[in-house]
Amino acid sequence: MSRWKQLPDSLDPRVRQLAVQMRRIKDHSGLGLQALAARTGYSRASWDRYLNGRALPPQEAVAALARACDIDPARLLALHEVAVAAGRGGEGAGRAGEPEAGADSVPGGEEPAGRGRGRRMLAVVLASAVLVTAVIVLLVAAPWNGGRERIDGRPVPADATASASGTGAAKGPFVYRAGKDYPCRVHRAQDGLLYAGYSTTRVGLIGSGSSQWSVVEAQCLLRHHGFSPGMADGAFGSRTERAVERLQEGAHLRVDGVIGEDTWGVLRK
Repeated sequence: MSRWKQLPDSLDPRVRQLAVQMRRIKDHSGLGLQALAARTGYSRASWDRYLNGRALPPQEAVAALARACDIDPARLLALHEVAVAAGRGGEGAGRAGEPEAGADSVPGGEEPAGRGRGRRMLAVVLASAVLVTAVIVLLVAAPWNGGRERIDGRPVPADATASASGTGAAKGPFVYRAGKDYPCRVHRAQDGLLYAGYSTTRVGLIGSGSSQWSVVEAQCLLRHHGFSPGMADGAFGSRTERAVERLQEGAHLRVDGVIGEDTWGVLRK
């Protein structure tokens, strides 16, 4: 993992959250700053500023980071929107809170100073609440890997990847059920790779906190290779993480407990 510089103490918490998430995604991808610059079109120096909290990246850079690291950009873009609102210091909200003609207006189009400040503060609070709610919805609906499988770098609907090559019907969106241990019927398909019947992904990025069909697939394949993750329940917890680390160590991969393209390659063999 990279040894990151400490983020500035003065950094707004919402801007800090964006920087932390971008750092995590960059680390999980295994890309260095130079490789990230080559994939995104933004310079190494720019990424150094963005990832160390010295500058707020533009929206296009955030989307480019997500694409370079092979994740759905929706969550990062929502965090970026919150960070931008924090950086504005309420400029846009002030305009939204300007008085309208009506019972609360006073002659001359002016308001008492206290009332005007109160309205602007209320507008800022409401705008922030809407943005935070949007982020929470995204976090619940889509885990840190974007909540969607990717095959050959392209996002596809969940029901298209829910069943492995030639096995069963699409299973639909994953819903975690406590105590549910899915059956693991691992077989080798015509392409020569192993499948358990829950996902066909070979590049999807999943790690601690993920909860989806590709996690069930990985848990079954881990069990098949002799690295028990406990139950195949679709929840990427500490036991699954330790099993992944043991597999990675045995395969001489970077040991980070995160399943990406290289680890999928070992699981599918």
